Amino acid sequence: MMIDWNTFTPWSALGGGLLIGCAAALYVLLNGRIAGVSGVLGGLLRPHPADISWRVAFIAGLVVTPVMLAVFGHPLIVPMESSYGALILAGLLVGIGTRLGSGCTSGHGVCGISRFSPRSMVATACFMAAGFATVYVVRHLLGL
Repeated sequence: MMIDWNTFTPWSALGGGLLIGCAAALYVLLNGRIAGVSGVLGGLLRPHPADISWRVAFIAGLVVTPVMLAVFGHPLIVPMESSYGALILAGLLVGIGTRLGSGCTSGHGVCGISRFSPRSMVATACFMAAGFATVYVVRHLLGL
């Protein structure tokens, strides 16, 4: 594996990680809730009237922020190496995985590990191992 030094951006990655960490910490401190995106989105499927507004605002922020970034001159160019069918299937499998794992990478990986939760450490290790195995099988064994 080689690093493409022309596109390696450690400072922006560090800044993004700091923003995510600070936002997750503030969310816990101010609301007493874990910023797990699958839990926030899942709560909209069976909503409690008092929870709808903050959940919609949270999800809207995730959708609106990259749009605003593109509008103000920093479009995000994401190369698509898979078909839309493969992306939809992957999204569904991730959704199933978040239900089976009782949370997602934001809940377990960002919030759980920062709280030294053993359950979150195991869940994150499983997420990572499954991701590594999937990439190996799809790219190297199946050649897709």
